[in-house]
Amino acid sequence: MRFVSAIPILRRDRISDGIPGFRRVKTLLNSSGPLALSVPRSPFELAGPAARGRSDRVRRSVEQGWVGDRHEARQTVGNDAARREISSLQERLSQDYTARPAGERRLRNKHFSTRLVGTMKVLVVGQGGREHVLLWKLKQSPLVSEVFCAPGNAGTAADGINVDIADSDIPALVKFAKQNEIGLTVVGPEAPLCAGLTDALEKEGLKVFGPSKAAAQLEGSKIFCKKLMRKAGVPTADFWTFTNAEQAEQFLNEREDGPIVVKADGLAAGKGAIVCQNRAEAMDAVRRMLVFREFGDAGRNVLIEECLEGQEASILAIIDGNTIIPLETSQDHKRAHDGDAGPNTGGMGAYSPAPLVTPELMDEILHSVLIPTVHTLGANDIRFRGILYAGIMITDDGPQVLEYNVRFGDPEAQPVLMRLKTDLAEVLLAAAEGRLDQIEPLDWDDRPTICVVMASAGYPGSYEKGRPISGLDAAAQLENVKVFHAGTKLKGSQVVNNGGRVLGVTAIGDDLAEAKRRAYQAVDLIRWDGGWCRRDISDKASQSQP
Repeated sequence: MRFVSAIPILRRDRISDGIPGFRRVKTLLNSSGPLALSVPRSPFELAGPAARGRSDRVRRSVEQGWVGDRHEARQTVGNDAARREISSLQERLSQDYTARPAGERRLRNKHFSTRLVGTMKVLVVGQGGREHVLLWKLKQSPLVSEVFCAPGNAGTAADGINVDIADSDIPALVKFAKQNEIGLTVVGPEAPLCAGLTDALEKEGLKVFGPSKAAAQLEGSKIFCKKLMRKAGVPTADFWTFTNAEQAEQFLNEREDGPIVVKADGLAAGKGAIVCQNRAEAMDAVRRMLVFREFGDAGRNVLIEECLEGQEASILAIIDGNTIIPLETSQDHKRAHDGDAGPNTGGMGAYSPAPLVTPELMDEILHSVLIPTVHTLGANDIRFRGILYAGIMITDDGPQVLEYNVRFGDPEAQPVLMRLKTDLAEVLLAAAEGRLDQIEPLDWDDRPTICVVMASAGYPGSYEKGRPISGLDAAAQLENVKVFHAGTKLKGSQVVNNGGRVLGVTAIGDDLAEAKRRAYQAVDLIRWDGGWCRRDISDKASQSQP
């Protein structure tokens, strides 16, 4: 690999090879502090050394079914059923290497030295649509035998195994992972990450995909995040912080009246950012947080931020502390109603790819946003391993970061992961083990996807639960459609709504119009009392064509 010594001399043509999801940059911290980068010259250069580096022990692991050391291997191959399974595995591997056309991705065995294919158990933590798509995708991996979800929902119960443990119960999650020999835990929501679930699992020697408590501050504290961006030189809106309502109101009175954003510092279930059109609305938001404590401790500190104008894009990247692999682009729809009207929500739908983000713009985001952020975290002794999700506003002055999340977006994960052809379990395990630089370029379905969120009446405000949902079986029969569950649960054998955002109806098509038609065809088959959705998901794409 060719190394360059600093960001300014990074050649963009070295990064812009292929689609955005194929690019990677390895960031290396040296003793003197400046950032060094290694940029692959070609996909072959990435795969070559790793492919040539298989040891005899690795080959024997696949051929003889070793799970770890020889003692474990004897236990594994000690019966006829196991031998037949291994024989079948060898046949599939042989077919996989010989039957696929040149250039297609092939099943590789270089990381099987510690486990036999199909024996790794995975635990997904969470209960939303993001967790359902993660479970669904991980279950497709030839590495994986079982996927558990804690606590899960009605959809994860159908596609995997639900575990009755709250995502906030860290001791119980650690105990379950140890007792059930979980090979990889994938943490979906931000709250357990900010509470230190990753740290607790790693302390017990367990592998986990998700950042540490220290790294999760990027989402857990908006003030921490903005200060780090300022230190890293990441483009973002100007901001001011307050703990006193009178001081915040005085600041607002001294400013010219106009749009401004008021944010609760802590986690507020996606509702802590209030876009205000004028001073009066901003003062009301300040009082809700600092006086009436509507957001609890999350609103103990308040950030007032310049309001940026433009279109939003979601940039997600898998990071192991040294290597950054951006995923395919997507665009979320935050506002509740068609035409981006109404209050902010957790997300009413998304589509992928987002034509707004050109390869050139992705290079700029990688260079000016992702790399400096990971480098600055490392310079502060915080190693980031997991998903870094940058909410980007594309303004007339270029991309600016609205906020960071430290997990897969919901609903962005649904359309993005539906397009991913690479083995997700292999990639997340590599990230957890700090060896993303050994992973081949990600393989993507070129077809676009769309996810339409169906919500309960009253969302994002109060809503009623327990209403029976019909039409799910009919929707499941449609070609190239998958209904991911978010706020659902089983009441006997009946699926009922159990949250504000209930379902993420996701479809793939030869073009975006076909994907949209399929998604809304499925939506129209699903019914429950008060269920609703936006009808314009993905229409922004026509406004964003470069």
